[in-house]
Amino acid sequence: MRIGQIVGTHGLKGQFKVQPLTDFMSRFQKGAEVTLKGKLYTVETCSTHKGRPLMKLVGIDDISVVEKLQWEFLEAPDDRPELAEDEFLVEDLIGLMAYDENGVQLGEVDDVLDSPAHEILVIGEIMVPFIEEFILEIDFDAETIKLNLLPGMRPGEETA
Repeated sequence: MRIGQIVGTHGLKGQFKVQPLTDFMSRFQKGAEVTLKGKLYTVETCSTHKGRPLMKLVGIDDISVVEKLQWEFLEAPDDRPELAEDEFLVEDLIGLMAYDENGVQLGEVDDVLDSPAHEILVIGEIMVPFIEEFILEIDFDAETIKLNLLPGMRPGEETA
């Protein structure tokens, strides 16, 4: 699972700036393990600089090495963070079969877009805000999500 992307160097001794792709910032903390280009590394140091993680990995000690790594992705070992019973990862929604309030199949959740206010489910051409008003039920065991759509939310449908 991708957790960040190297977006630039910082200093001369192997530090780099990361654009996080996860809400779990603990994945960047000192001692955490990350995979970079298929190789496992340990985080030597991590601080925050201008709202982004500023990291150094054990064994990467020179700016010339980091320059070659720009735009590469950091990945976490394939383990899920511990979640409470009512919690889930946004990526868990992708692939769920979506139904409307009447049981009509809408299609699979293709993507979940991040927006400043809330996430948005993308189901084909349908875009549904991921807020309580529209989400009736999520059943991960059945791999389904039941949605409350307002008139006009379906493609080609006019509002009343």
